[in-house]
Amino acid sequence: MTVRTRFAPSPTGFLHIGGARTALYCWLEARRRGGEFLLRIEDTDRERSTDEAVQAILDAMAWLDLSADEAPVYQTRRLARYREVAERLLAEGKAYYAYESKEEIEAMREAAMAKGEKPRYNGFYRDRNEPCRDDPNRVIRFRNPLEGSVVFEDKVKGRVEWANAELDDLVIFRSDGWPTYNFAVVVDDIDMGITEVIRGDDHVNNTPRQINIYHALGAPVPEFAHLPMILDKDGKKLSKRTNSVSVMEYREEGYLPHAILNYLVRLGWSHGDQEIFSREEMVKLFDVADVNKAASRFDTEKLNWLNQHYLKTEDPAALAPEFAWHLARAGIDVAHGPAPAEVIVALRDRVHTLKEMAERAKIWYGPITEWDDKAVARHLKNDSAVAVLEEARGLLAAVEWKPETIHGVIEQVAAKLELGMGKIAQPLRVAMTGTQVSPSIDHTIYLAGRNEALKRIDHALALARG
Repeated sequence: MTVRTRFAPSPTGFLHIGGARTALYCWLEARRRGGEFLLRIEDTDRERSTDEAVQAILDAMAWLDLSADEAPVYQTRRLARYREVAERLLAEGKAYYAYESKEEIEAMREAAMAKGEKPRYNGFYRDRNEPCRDDPNRVIRFRNPLEGSVVFEDKVKGRVEWANAELDDLVIFRSDGWPTYNFAVVVDDIDMGITEVIRGDDHVNNTPRQINIYHALGAPVPEFAHLPMILDKDGKKLSKRTNSVSVMEYREEGYLPHAILNYLVRLGWSHGDQEIFSREEMVKLFDVADVNKAASRFDTEKLNWLNQHYLKTEDPAALAPEFAWHLARAGIDVAHGPAPAEVIVALRDRVHTLKEMAERAKIWYGPITEWDDKAVARHLKNDSAVAVLEEARGLLAAVEWKPETIHGVIEQVAAKLELGMGKIAQPLRVAMTGTQVSPSIDHTIYLAGRNEALKRIDHALALARG
């Protein structure tokens, strides 16, 4: 049988970073085993689901390059199918109509709690065989077994056993005419041929109910793996108060998709002490059965380290489109400056994110708008600055324009004026950037372009001469 996994987000907001890890684990498990990965949009919460949220999920999945093998399945387009299966359960005596009002259900719960029992439906309509009738309170309930236990072997948590006596007759169709989560996902997973259900461990309490519905429908039960939570650095549930939690927020902050995936794969799973994984290695080595049982803590510093690793080691040309996206967000027109790949080479050892890189790159895509008065006073208003700038300008006007030859110019100036490299580089750095901080001076000059570099030196000479 072909292994088929699925990722099934609800479009009530962005794709959460925890959801992205679930999607990654589902994708990896399918890919490692030569199977198929599917995407399902669970959009039956009509009050909270939005088209914008659906698109946000699709955009995030595309950015992470977690491609599904079939078109997405939308639950809102399957209402007739859910009704068909519910009608079958009714006809077979495995489900029934119930008509309690919200007030009556609440009274049942309060009565149970008053007896020290678990609040639950008391089965009033279970054996009454009430026909379908128009009633605003009409629901369909599943006739859950009263005896025995549900037992399954969770690939992460191990053996899980649940007494049927602890489970009441859950609603499978609400009074608004829509199926409930526990019913719809079983029908979906059967129809989609899902063999492995990998999801967060907040769903583990739903699994016994769903297994009973599988049995009632005579369908094979998939294997389950419930993933532990992701916590923040203080051991609390991730929240917007303490962390970015949306995948696309991480994109906006300048992280690379490969860095996010590499970080997430290690957030609950490991392969020895290895920290850096290519996509191919992830596919080859990952096994959901090796996921840790304990919750993981999100460490932004480690993510920053990983992101910088990929900035340093990936092909700059491959990173250029993503960097260009950040330049555009920073209001920079890449047509008026150096190629993004060349900027990456100059800055990648100095930043952790592409957003930070884009901010630093502004000096090459527009005029200097502010001058650091202290830098000007220290590095331009001195005896040697004018000689350095004049000598460098003359040589830069004629050399082949590439970092290596520019570096040679700086060495020539240093030798001729018998000055240390710092005395040469700093006046030029202030001339190019308006500050005393920049990448290597040869790259800083090179990325400005010959005409702009000479123009900036002229301006700096005017400042130096007062």
